[in-house]
Amino acid sequence: MIQRISNPITELSPNATVQSKPKISPGEAQAKFASALKNAINNVNEVQAISDEKTEAMAKGDITDLHDVMIASQKSSIALEATVQVQSKAVEAYKEMMSMQV
Repeated sequence: MIQRISNPITELSPNATVQSKPKISPGEAQAKFASALKNAINNVNEVQAISDEKTEAMAKGDITDLHDVMIASQKSSIALEATVQVQSKAVEAYKEMMSMQV
């Protein structure tokens, strides 16, 4: 069976992408960004709460599977570290934009 090979140059042309994107207002973009950021922070909070619950259950003797507790702890740690890195990059980008001359 012969398959048609698409032309990547025409697929990546700026005109094709710009025309297909719906235009949104800056206010809508800001609301979407704020919503995405809030959801991400809530997810990190949930992961940390689960880790705390499993750690407490392990300390009480309710959970005997150490692997499950350690995996939850590592997920929590990685999520928090990623959040801190994103926050650091966002502050760095903000400072860079504020130092630009118009």
